[in-house]
Amino acid sequence: MSQVRRVIGIVVGVLIVLSAVAHSALGGATIRASLAAAGVPEDLLQGALVGWHFGGAAMFAFGAIVLHTFARRREAGGVSLVPARIVAMTYLLFGAAALVVSEFDPFFLVFIAPGALLALAAFPRDPAASR
Repeated sequence: MSQVRRVIGIVVGVLIVLSAVAHSALGGATIRASLAAAGVPEDLLQGALVGWHFGGAAMFAFGAIVLHTFARRREAGGVSLVPARIVAMTYLLFGAAALVVSEFDPFFLVFIAPGALLALAAFPRDPAASR
């Protein structure tokens, strides 16, 4: 694996971890305020927030998996890129679906950009490097 692809993978992993923190810390407060202002009952509000924070936790886990994968590739070249590929495809497919459903709201590029960069890092052109 080239050093550039490894660095891209690590940078994307850091971005995903940071976006997970922002998603839960900043986005959770915004969602809570918006739903409360709309008069959503407290039990429904709590249920929505649990799902929201699970999304943040899942993003954090994705980022940690990506970081682990690319950090270990340097010292142990046999580390599989499959987990990073799954994260890349998840981000790309979710981002594309969200773009379509939202009638192409550019906000959802926040999923497509890291997914595309991660795919660049996790799908090397050299088949021998793709273990």
